Amino acid sequence: MGDVVRVTNATVRAVNGLTTRWAAASEGSTVFSAAGVWPLLAFLADGAGGPARAELADAVGFPADEAAGAARELLSAMGAMRGLDSALGLWTKRTLELRERWEAGLPAEAHGVLTGHAEADKAALDAWVVKRTGGLIERMPVRLDDDTEMVVASALALRTRWLMPFRERYWTPESGPWSGRELQGLWRDSTLLDRVGVADTPEGHVTELKVLGDNAIDVHLLLGEEGMGPRQVLRAGVEILARRHPVVPGPQLPYGDVGPGLRVVRERRATPEPPTLEVRTVAYETRTVHDLLDHHDVFGLTTARAQRPPGHFPGISGFTLYVEAARQSAMARFGARGFEAAAVTALGAAGAGVPELRWVTATVRATYDRPFGFLALHRHSRLVLAAGWVTDPEPYREDEEDY
Repeated sequence: MGDVVRVTNATVRAVNGLTTRWAAASEGSTVFSAAGVWPLLAFLADGAGGPARAELADAVGFPADEAAGAARELLSAMGAMRGLDSALGLWTKRTLELRERWEAGLPAEAHGVLTGHAEADKAALDAWVVKRTGGLIERMPVRLDDDTEMVVASALALRTRWLMPFRERYWTPESGPWSGRELQGLWRDSTLLDRVGVADTPEGHVTELKVLGDNAIDVHLLLGEEGMGPRQVLRAGVEILARRHPVVPGPQLPYGDVGPGLRVVRERRATPEPPTLEVRTVAYETRTVHDLLDHHDVFGLTTARAQRPPGHFPGISGFTLYVEAARQSAMARFGARGFEAAAVTALGAAGAGVPELRWVTATVRATYDRPFGFLALHRHSRLVLAAGWVTDPEPYREDEEDY
């Protein structure tokens, strides 16, 4: 039985749509969580006015007066997902009066106080981050100053163990940007050919490998054609989830080079064996800090960041408020036995003998030996919880324990 997770398709589409737009603004090695920032934007949209309200509603993908309800639905759904811990926090100065309706829409345990003592407040917010991410992230990503009236933050941490672990091996790719590097290679074989497939997208073919976790949190590894970057590959991954592109699954692939990093060959064996999927990839750990205001148009914060009276959030407070800081700290770690990721988003206002080979079988070989994308998602709802692009895999280390 799957998790009892009630989240509408409209909300999943909205969050995954933000994942796509964020990927379009990304370059190089990265990891990010649109599921971490989306509820914050939705609550801001509910309390915003004027142009800021319209921009935030557009970024969220919901009418402003429906956004807070969708955010509560998403937070409740994520709270029911096994392997995922999520939380929302709000801290305000004692002198800031919030609108009762807006505050009542937040989780009851969310509201804390900013004392005005910078070191004490920083220590309290950092402690919240450590607790909510199990230590995967250690600090609140926004700084506090004398003008900070309010901080609203979300935290999520996800962990899964592979249903089928990988074997760790020393690996030096023979070609491509990782050629000659000594990498922590991950190898495994299975008879489940449907775990891999090739999608035909407008910008090129993409190979999708599904690595299933034991708690319905999976990671999809995405390898595009040469020259495709995170914008094209991650967008293709989200659209594959939405079934917008045809995918040819492993059992239906012809012989030969059938997709990026994917080859199907005939092999003679000494005994009759079923077709096999051989996977070679790499361990990786990625950490990124994002300044969301660098891409304010993606997050609907163009007007909201402007410091001008009477403020942009009349539904939150009668006090003049604007977004002075918006940042996300995110990490992801992919190893032989599992995956873990975390994100904290904060908005501050202000693979012996020679036998007789009689039988023929097919082998599907998937090789991830150059930069690729990944999506960590909830299997049943297809909600993307974290996404990223891998350019710098983990170096080979002997006798290193996987977390």
